[in-house]
Amino acid sequence: MARSRSGTRGRRGPRKPPRRDGAFAGASVQTVDPRERGAIELPATITVKELADLFGVNPADVIRELIKSGIFATINQLIDRDTAALVAGELGYEVAEPVLTTSGDGTEEGADGAVSEAAKEELFTEVDDANLISRAPIVTVMGHVDHGKTSLLDAIRSTTVAAGERGGITQHIGASEVTKDGRRVVFLDTPGHEAFTAMRARGARVTDIAIVVVAADDGVMPQTLEAISHAKAAKVPIIIALNKMDKPDANPDRVKTELTEAGVVVEEYGGDTPLVPVSAKSRVGLDDLVEMVLLVADLQDLKANPKRSAIGTIVEARMDKSRGPVATALVQTGTLRVGDVIVVGETFGRVRALENELGKRIPKAGPATAAVVLGLSEVPEAGDILRVVADEREARTLVEARRTEVASRGGEGSGRATLEDLYRQIQAGQAKELRIILKTDVSGSLGAITHALGQLATDEVKINVLHEGAGEITDNDILLASASNAIVVGFNTRIGDTARRAAETEKVDVRLYDIIYQLTDDIEKALSGLLEPEQVEVIEGRAEVRQVIKVGKSQVIAGSYVTDGRIVRGGARIWRGGKVIASDRIESLRRFRDDVREVATGFECGIALAGFNDLQEGDVIECFSTQTVSRSLAS
Repeated sequence: MARSRSGTRGRRGPRKPPRRDGAFAGASVQTVDPRERGAIELPATITVKELADLFGVNPADVIRELIKSGIFATINQLIDRDTAALVAGELGYEVAEPVLTTSGDGTEEGADGAVSEAAKEELFTEVDDANLISRAPIVTVMGHVDHGKTSLLDAIRSTTVAAGERGGITQHIGASEVTKDGRRVVFLDTPGHEAFTAMRARGARVTDIAIVVVAADDGVMPQTLEAISHAKAAKVPIIIALNKMDKPDANPDRVKTELTEAGVVVEEYGGDTPLVPVSAKSRVGLDDLVEMVLLVADLQDLKANPKRSAIGTIVEARMDKSRGPVATALVQTGTLRVGDVIVVGETFGRVRALENELGKRIPKAGPATAAVVLGLSEVPEAGDILRVVADEREARTLVEARRTEVASRGGEGSGRATLEDLYRQIQAGQAKELRIILKTDVSGSLGAITHALGQLATDEVKINVLHEGAGEITDNDILLASASNAIVVGFNTRIGDTARRAAETEKVDVRLYDIIYQLTDDIEKALSGLLEPEQVEVIEGRAEVRQVIKVGKSQVIAGSYVTDGRIVRGGARIWRGGKVIASDRIESLRRFRDDVREVATGFECGIALAGFNDLQEGDVIECFSTQTVSRSLAS
């Protein structure tokens, strides 16, 4: 007699076949009776072999069912949940609905481990107050070209680096640390709002503070305004570094005035934006700038939990001929350790080694620490989010689910805001603003259009112009729109070729106009969609009470004649002597002995109210309903 897996002789009923990793053709496998199995939970992806083992059938049976559906798969090929469910149905098995579970880091995810859109924002949210510690601020340096972004960063690094490390060979890893009075500050080494916003567009919120560098001898320039707009759109605190103060033609007062005109009011002028005079060349004011960064960080009260599973962002990545995929990860919360299994975007791997910026091997990287990560199977993209997961099986399942999701969205667009579907987009997210990047031919047009748009805003819906400027639409404008889910509006201007390609790639809605009223008409239509629908009361009909019939001790039925409209169940008001004496609800409506849904004009009916029974002959029962009506700005 055959022996079961547990070794119990003579056990009756179905059994799971032994695992076979080799050929399966011709093998005889006893199947599990579907009636003895409950609903089976399926992951997002599964191999044919794993599915056969799960059902307790021969892999050939699974392949046979796949071929019937026109799918030619090998034993080790991955198939998605829908396909696996189809096979399960053909074999007589019931498939359970995917359920939400809670991952190790506290975020809700599907049974396949795929993080829902709503949970993405919660990835970086700290929930375990007991284990929170202060972490170092992460800083991005932005500003106009030639205003000294890179030289300022180099000066800060060389001035504050520990003396013992000066002899070390620093490798470029995309981020660097400086120490001031025993406190760390992490600087992203890729200056410029382009890289900053590109990472935001991929869903990463890396930066805590933005330093906008302005040359004291040159003043506020177009890229300065762009940098400010990008920082504001990301809701990141701004510190102005007034560079090149050692130049004889430096004019800080002019710069402060220009900043005020750009909407950035420095503290000296009564605003809330710190301004620190510096000189990268003569190394003046660098300590003051770092101290200001720490002060702003203290106001933000930056904390992280080093004991949770690590979550971070890829700063940069490349393929190394000798070491394979190499990525710099900025750990934002948790602790990343050698040996951890990580998922990064659409790739995964096991951390084989971690290195710091000096090229030294380190066993772990805590919150607000940049480290080179070795061990990924493919090169990720800058801005991809890194997560530590339980094991490689979970990692593979999560990556395959993401790839399947991306493939399924291939022809459906990216879900970014457009004027046509903005109502649906914003209703889904419960947002109440229309974000716009505005570009015009000349600066004089900006004021007129901004004023016209301001006239369209209401208490319920506001227009948020994230950035405005004169000139053609650039790829920087597209990047900002992509990261902020905004639309780009151009008036009497054109869009550059690279920007057009970027808009197509990022699925950003670009609108070009040469008549102002056409521009405002389109925006007004979009805003009308954004308005909350209005609840409007509709009078359905009226009936005059001709006879009051008592039923039982307290309830009465009003024998009525419909004088206007129709009488339906729902809200009701009772009129007497030209005044409303009660509001109630029609609970029962009858014609003779039959319950009916409505009674039209000219017919008699019996009406029973839910609570009001003090009816008299001659009273008028008015029934009404509440309907949702879309509004326009003119209503």
